[in-house]
Amino acid sequence: MSTGTIRVRTSAPVARIYQALTTADDLRVWLAEHAHVDLEGGEYEFWGRYTPDGERGRQKLLGHDDTSVRFSWQLYGTEYTVDLGVEQRDGETLIAVAQTPYPSWGLGDEQAEILQTFWPLVLGNLVEHVEGRPVLGFCDFTTPEQRFEFDIAASPAAIIDALTDPDVFARWFGARMEIEPHVGGRWTMGSFEQNDHPAKIIALDEGHFALDFQEGMVASWELKGSEGRTHLTFVQSGFDTGNPPYGAWMGWLSGFADLRRMLELPGWRPMWHSYDIPGLPDGILVLE
Repeated sequence: MSTGTIRVRTSAPVARIYQALTTADDLRVWLAEHAHVDLEGGEYEFWGRYTPDGERGRQKLLGHDDTSVRFSWQLYGTEYTVDLGVEQRDGETLIAVAQTPYPSWGLGDEQAEILQTFWPLVLGNLVEHVEGRPVLGFCDFTTPEQRFEFDIAASPAAIIDALTDPDVFARWFGARMEIEPHVGGRWTMGSFEQNDHPAKIIALDEGHFALDFQEGMVASWELKGSEGRTHLTFVQSGFDTGNPPYGAWMGWLSGFADLRRMLELPGWRPMWHSYDIPGLPDGILVLE
């Protein structure tokens, strides 16, 4: 049975991270709309709009110690085991989530894509939270609308550069992309050699970047700058509203926390430390 592990780095103290992993008030900031925790009573649950299959708590506490918590999660008819904890490696503090089973990398299975992108999104929230910064936000599984707005203390030009320069993109997103940076040009995650059907760039200027994917879905970034800050509106459209692509949506959102950190924090390093995911093709991830 396969296990997938994702690790992010943080400057926060271990005690603060453990508190955020095991306190309901903290969980409601970075993980879920609702949470209930009683470690001594064997209870660890979260649910609500921001949790897949989240009509009720579907977790059961399996164990905990002074650096980690372990629980089962009944999701989409499958029981998963999740370990959330703090690690010390080479002088760095890491937050790790390990999930068993973990779906093999690949597109096309919406439930699998949700399982692959949910944890990166909320781990980004967790890093921001324990370092005293506002969390980026969540995916709302109760609505098909996919529109997300946030502010970055940077110019629109700097953000467009981060979205369209492959080297800069790889640092904050943690994965490679290839681009022909002009309207009508091609764009793909990974490389053109690995993708026979890349997206097409339909807008590219200082205030707007948009991609049209073969299946008809459009991803659009609109930027409005003022006094050294930019309001970014990200929208996904053109999909079947009866089957919203939450996995792809969370994949984009999961990178935005580090995009904001890269442009705002002096001495920034990518939060993404390592991914150990079954079936992941070589050459896609760029981790430090």
